[in-house]
Amino acid sequence: MIADPTGQRFHLRGPHSSAEITQVGAALRALTVDGVDLVPPYPDDAPTPAASGVVLVPWPNRIRDGRYTFAGDDLQLAISEPKFGNASHGLLRFGTYQSLEHDDERLVLGADVVPQTGYPFHLRTRVTYTLRHDGLHVAHRVENIGARTAPVALGVHPYLQIGGVPTEDLVVASTGTTTLVLDERNIPVDEVPVSAANDLRGGQRLGDASLDNGYRGLEQDADGRARHTLTAPDGRRLELWQDEGFRWVQVFTTDRYPGQPLAVAIEPMTAPANAFATGTDLDALQPGATLSREWGIRFS
Repeated sequence: MIADPTGQRFHLRGPHSSAEITQVGAALRALTVDGVDLVPPYPDDAPTPAASGVVLVPWPNRIRDGRYTFAGDDLQLAISEPKFGNASHGLLRFGTYQSLEHDDERLVLGADVVPQTGYPFHLRTRVTYTLRHDGLHVAHRVENIGARTAPVALGVHPYLQIGGVPTEDLVVASTGTTTLVLDERNIPVDEVPVSAANDLRGGQRLGDASLDNGYRGLEQDADGRARHTLTAPDGRRLELWQDEGFRWVQVFTTDRYPGQPLAVAIEPMTAPANAFATGTDLDALQPGATLSREWGIRFS
């Protein structure tokens, strides 16, 4: 028997919706509402491609050279993106989570970030997926169970679609007012106001855009949530929302997702790329303290 490279798959099922989450990376592998697939599939025998749906902790995106200074200590992380010499997408991207609670419409997964090369801190993480009739609610809890204050940032990497509609025909909208300028290693070197090429406030057709942008200045609604949408030509809409603790969002398009001429990821982040080095929006989590964040997906 050949093992599934994404580990055990956990299924949630309701009258109008269903979801599939993988053990490796606690990744959202599938989400369906009223028969419409909202996450692009990938082959059963393939590892999770392009961080699809993965939880990114204790940092999202990249750290230049894997180097940072925290509490007076110079630290060196393992280089997990050799092409550009960066530490990429945290320490649990390929981690194996354990199921702590599971019923038809709710799943709690847990994994520890243990002290290791470049990260001598100990975190206990929990991810709770709750199925809704029109989508999914996701709650994250990160607890510092070590003896030292720890640098912590959190992100998620869901790829999204509206099944049956070519992704290039979807219109993406988001409210960010500034975006990061990246160098040749995908590390931010500046933050500037959005321009015509990357301003998503009025919406852009994905087939006409090329995006790998981290956005800040997100508009929050009365409930404290920022919202991003994908809209089909027939008016159907997928909404991804994130709570006020997710201060950033990365919008990324690629032609390298298996079986998809174009794919789009909308990635809530508490801090931007290279935050361990710059300190931008980085949380310093004291021993015994907890970081809690929420986001979700709705389809209408």
